[in-house]
Amino acid sequence: MDGEERGYWRWSKRDFFPEESFQSFGSYRAALSQTCSRFKNRLVSRSDDETERFELKKQSEHEMKRCLTWWDLVWFGFGSVIGAGIFVLTGQEAHEQAGPAIVLSYVVSGVSAMLSVFCYTEFAVEVPVAGGSFAYLRIELGDFAAFITAGNILLESIVGTAAVARAWTSYFATLLNRKPNALRIKTDLSSGFNLLDPIAVVVIAAATTIASISTRKTSLLNWIASAINTFVIFFVIVAGFIHADTSNLTPFLPYGPEGVFRAAAVVYFAYGGFDSIATMAEETKNPSRDIPIGLLGSMSIITVIYCLMALSLSMMQKYTDIDPNAAYSVAFQSVGMKWGKYLVALGALKGMTTVLLVAALAHARYVTHIARTHMIPPIFALVHPKTGTPINANLLVSIPSALIAFFSGLDVLSSLLSISILFIFTMMPIALLVRRYYVREVTPRADLLKLIICLLVVVASSMGTSAYWGMRLKGSWIGYTITVPFWFLGTLGIAFFVPQQRTPKVWGVPLVPWLPCLSIATNIFLMGSLGAEAFIRFGVCTLVMLLYYLLFGLHATFDMAHQQIVPKS
Repeated sequence: MDGEERGYWRWSKRDFFPEESFQSFGSYRAALSQTCSRFKNRLVSRSDDETERFELKKQSEHEMKRCLTWWDLVWFGFGSVIGAGIFVLTGQEAHEQAGPAIVLSYVVSGVSAMLSVFCYTEFAVEVPVAGGSFAYLRIELGDFAAFITAGNILLESIVGTAAVARAWTSYFATLLNRKPNALRIKTDLSSGFNLLDPIAVVVIAAATTIASISTRKTSLLNWIASAINTFVIFFVIVAGFIHADTSNLTPFLPYGPEGVFRAAAVVYFAYGGFDSIATMAEETKNPSRDIPIGLLGSMSIITVIYCLMALSLSMMQKYTDIDPNAAYSVAFQSVGMKWGKYLVALGALKGMTTVLLVAALAHARYVTHIARTHMIPPIFALVHPKTGTPINANLLVSIPSALIAFFSGLDVLSSLLSISILFIFTMMPIALLVRRYYVREVTPRADLLKLIICLLVVVASSMGTSAYWGMRLKGSWIGYTITVPFWFLGTLGIAFFVPQQRTPKVWGVPLVPWLPCLSIATNIFLMGSLGAEAFIRFGVCTLVMLLYYLLFGLHATFDMAHQQIVPKS
């Protein structure tokens, strides 16, 4: 194979754009003139399990090394999730949105996350590839839906890494007995962008370097750091309850139920890392056994831990006094445990370090599989022959993440990140229902039509419930008496009038279609709880994604699907 004779580091035009559409201005102009027909082709085109598992992997030229077990995946779950959300967003949302009821916010978002975990697990077992949700949606919902998801995955990867790196700096300053913003450079830029953070850039660079060297060594480092973090978490919970003052829980709902759900939509970011486990499938020794244990086992424990930690914080300190930047460290200082704040800050740093490490692994694998389809330049799909890791993909995520972390504040990043995650998690149960109830060239057209109608009813009623909630009509429940029954009827229609066409081979989501439809409803509801500003930013990002797709991604994937690729020299 020609690609094996070439070095890993290559930067020619054909390495970035090998497709026929980009070989000359004339060919590109011809491709643009066919945009409508090509878009129609990609809109209805769907991949299949075999293509994702075997054919596309050839684009990477080298295999990733299978070196992970269920034990590694469980600790990856801990490392990817615990740290960013609980240490960063709990204080922010308790102070500004939910008050002591922040614990209910974690319950709501935890239930929604577990429903998504079920969907991820079934897909990851049957389609064990690095692409995670991108690959699953490409199989079931088609190329265009997968692209929109790919854009949100990249957005989540870049913005999420930047948010955690910014928080790392805050806790590092607290560990040095200084104010959270003390190590940032103050400028005259607009609010939210006026505190420059060079330390965050260094942290991202270090995590990317480690993840690029070896997956196995990164797993070992993650295990050690997560074990230390587990000890700190145990200390926070026990010490928090020892110094608890139940009067701090009054009033329990200072911002009303609306505040609970708005906070739940933001702290959903805390659960966002679990999908990292699914991206490790190509490097897992026994995916059908190890992935369900890693996903379900770690997330069940994490949900309980989050609720206990949120409750301990609320009882230690009045919600009005909670520090939004370094909540736990300042809370322990307020109850006279000045030494405790250093331990908590150290644990938080350990937690956020593992989040960055696992994120560097997972995000690079997402990018690798997206590049295999040529939605982004295929040079980012290459796996290094010696390390067995996708170094180019790591660089694609880490460089823009470092730039954003240098300028942007956490409050600017978190709402945009949450809506991106919620969008992806809403698409996943829809894809699962399509997988269970529709098989190409097997499902009768009448059954397909019934499935589409029922799904539209479920999605529309969920959006209606979310919109009605967003209208803030106190004491009025008339809208719910319309939207909720429609959701029930849509789900009931799938259960009784659309026969299942596929049965999971190893592990399947229970209570289909009820749990997937409930996952759709909760994710859309949480999306609706976010402010208008988050949707505006999300809309702008989506328009940018569509512009890129129409100018580049559409034509590259069309050529790839029809094998109009110029041979590598």
